[in-house]
Amino acid sequence: MTDLVSITIDGIPVEVEKGTLLIRAAEKVGVRIPRFCDHPLLSPSANCRQCLVDVAMPGRDGVVRPMPKPQPSCAMTATEGMQVSTQATSAQAARAQAGTMELLLVNHPLDCPVCDKGGECPLQNQALELMASGAQAVSRFTDVKRTFPKPLRLTSNVLLDRDRCILCQRCVRFADQIPGDAFIALQGRGAGHAGGELTGGLYSEQIGRFDSTVLDFTDPAVDPEGLQSVRGESGLAPDAATAGPGGGPGVVDGRAYGPLGHDELDVSGRPFASYFSGNIIQICPVGALTSARYRFRARPVDLVSTDSVTEHDASGSAIRVDMRRGVVLRRLAGNDPEVNEEWITDKDRFAFAWSSLPDRLSVPLVRDEGTGELVPTSWSEALDVAARGLAQARADGGVGLLPGARLTLEDAWAWSRFARTVLGTNDIDQRVRDHSAEEDSFLAARVAGTGLGAVTYRSLETAGQVLLVGLEPEDECGSLFLRLRKGVRAGGVAVASVTSVLTRAGRKLGAQTILTAPGGEARAVALLPQSHPGLVEALRGEGATILVGERAAAVPGLLTVIDTLATSTGARLAWVPRRAGERGGIEAGLLPHLLPGGHPVADAEARARVQQAWGVETTGLHTRSPLPAEPGRDTTAILSALADGELGGLVIGGVDLRDFPDPGLARTALACSGFTVQLEVRRSEVSEHADVVLPVAPAVEKNGTFVNWEGRVRPFGQAHVSRARTDRQVLGMLAEEMGTDLGVGRLETLHAELAGLGLWRGPRTAVVFTAAPEQETGTPAEAPAPGLSTVSGLKALLATHKPMLDDGRLQDGEPFLAATALRPVARLGADLAQRLGAAGGELVRVSTATGAVELPVVVGDVADGVVWLPECSAGSTVRQTLGAHHGSAVVVSLATRTANDTEVVR
Repeated sequence: MTDLVSITIDGIPVEVEKGTLLIRAAEKVGVRIPRFCDHPLLSPSANCRQCLVDVAMPGRDGVVRPMPKPQPSCAMTATEGMQVSTQATSAQAARAQAGTMELLLVNHPLDCPVCDKGGECPLQNQALELMASGAQAVSRFTDVKRTFPKPLRLTSNVLLDRDRCILCQRCVRFADQIPGDAFIALQGRGAGHAGGELTGGLYSEQIGRFDSTVLDFTDPAVDPEGLQSVRGESGLAPDAATAGPGGGPGVVDGRAYGPLGHDELDVSGRPFASYFSGNIIQICPVGALTSARYRFRARPVDLVSTDSVTEHDASGSAIRVDMRRGVVLRRLAGNDPEVNEEWITDKDRFAFAWSSLPDRLSVPLVRDEGTGELVPTSWSEALDVAARGLAQARADGGVGLLPGARLTLEDAWAWSRFARTVLGTNDIDQRVRDHSAEEDSFLAARVAGTGLGAVTYRSLETAGQVLLVGLEPEDECGSLFLRLRKGVRAGGVAVASVTSVLTRAGRKLGAQTILTAPGGEARAVALLPQSHPGLVEALRGEGATILVGERAAAVPGLLTVIDTLATSTGARLAWVPRRAGERGGIEAGLLPHLLPGGHPVADAEARARVQQAWGVETTGLHTRSPLPAEPGRDTTAILSALADGELGGLVIGGVDLRDFPDPGLARTALACSGFTVQLEVRRSEVSEHADVVLPVAPAVEKNGTFVNWEGRVRPFGQAHVSRARTDRQVLGMLAEEMGTDLGVGRLETLHAELAGLGLWRGPRTAVVFTAAPEQETGTPAEAPAPGLSTVSGLKALLATHKPMLDDGRLQDGEPFLAATALRPVARLGADLAQRLGAAGGELVRVSTATGAVELPVVVGDVADGVVWLPECSAGSTVRQTLGAHHGSAVVVSLATRTANDTEVVR
């Protein structure tokens, strides 16, 4: 039972939990106390002193006595019998708050008309409120305000105007407490920075990175040749990419690494900051922290805001899209306590330019029979050509469908229905990644048609024990990582991870790491009762959870042993995909063996239920063909059938050929396809093989629903009104051209059909182990390519996954974000490094018979005999260049540049 205490606030009695902060207790009775440093998701710090209130409380004798001075309500907790007087009822509290505000404004610049925060600034709003209440309206400060060279580039995305900073430390506390990234700090406290006194140098307390030319972190390696005077301050590194006052340059910090070390640099060569750094811009209560992309672009009054959901991962994070004159200028985190709370990743925040680049498709394209080139055409002609081509392809062996996993639930429903009722096939698969028959059975048994289950963001905070398998949460689902870290810091959860590479996320979660060779994860999980009995026992505890990523499908047997472990221990089990539309696509039936709602294709009762929901009449006047009864081909089988001429055509959505398990097979299949229709936002490599290209709307230009990894339905609104059609609308028009009413024209009808069908409650098959197929890709070369090194190549196993920021198409057009990505490196096992004589920093060559990748080497963080590469980053497209995958055999050698070398780039 909760321990409650009774207090009064401005004479209003209220009961709150013991230990509640006074500032929260005041909110319960509708009293808002001004504040700057306070944030409900950060621990108290009482830095700004703006929230001072008068407090009286009982002494040991029971007599209520006032405290001699006002107290910070953001740091004082409620106790029995306490009497609180805020600025509304206490003249002393009001004077204290007014005095604090006057002190904060002593050095704050009067640049509200040009400040990005103007119009939504807590400092501006509260200063005006105090003036209106009769506080000091004219500053008594007559001296020159303190100024700094500005802006200071903290990261490629985040700029700091130190003139405006009020030292609330929200940014510092966020970096330390939420993601655990020590990339920013309050330095020079008390006496200024090293080498500078209060009367010389850049003096006193400042927020910033670790840099000897800006703050007090000594960097003996700084090059004095590149330093100059900026805005009256000498010894600074100018940043010509940012504009300071008077058109002069801004300031960039140097490359002192601070506590981050030397191993983790970003693409720009600076110490890596964080995947979540953009959140400090949003929580800054003044205009000190600004976005490089949004700086000086608009005022809040100019913006039209729409609540939305991220399209970059399966987190379902709430976001707010701000537009001006039809152009997206920024994204902010939405406030959803059940999902992302108030935080989003930098990818969610900054990667929105991809849908408005010059290669955006605005009209349909049809391949000219004479020239062989794609030419613009009308919708009516494009649909006519597509309908006739697909009808012929259906007669020539059938049509396969590869919709991709970035669709909304409504669009996925239309794809699924189009495949079954118009093309009469179950040859549809959204998976542009590793997949297997074993994963088919796992998804049918554990994921599809289960809805919002017992594993949620909130449940993870108190899960006790969480086991991660085939999942790097910081890279693949940022909001999930933040919620796990919150639980770890609160003591409610311990994390263990079966992985082939030690990551920053594992260290920040304090995870118990079970390091294994790539491909050996299934054996490691199966042996957990012998190797880690304490962990298995912890998984028997109440709320214990196993989180498995989509990459588990690449390891034969892994999903089977995970299912067995969850069954034997009673642990909860949840599957975490990487793409935003993956879970919704499963629920809509974008798999060859599953119909919508998890209904199995092979079950007659399940097919009958779906036929009824779709209005497919197999008898009577409007007789139509029943739904196909046999499970269809998966992605690899569809591509193979196209390459072999067994399928006559293909309908393909938004996919990147580099993501396929075998990009070479995908290209061959597209080249051999008799007729190809593409639905895409931007022109891509697939377009060069398509006979008809139909433009569709990105997420920002439509409303719809994503289903996140929890199974939680996440509807969102249309931010940008445009003429672009959704996949649902385009497929509806195409079906009509082919003589079938797809029944997806009205969202109300579609949602009613979804609700009417419901989830499959019939029998589910068990997870079935399947052995890996024989593959030629990934075979190691017999010897290193000649001319690059005299050192013999060493055989190694390849580990790989995608970092959050990589070379994906949904990050195109955002150079500031791209520069903050982790620098691509090859992580090499200590035994291999010793045999090669590599200490770190050398260029290493990883090769197969297909090709080679060359990257700087970092020694360690992987098992002996293993090399890790980023899967799809600049200079490291593993599947495309090496023809390899996680667990493949490769050859590693030191690289020596020659005149004939060509760097592996996108």
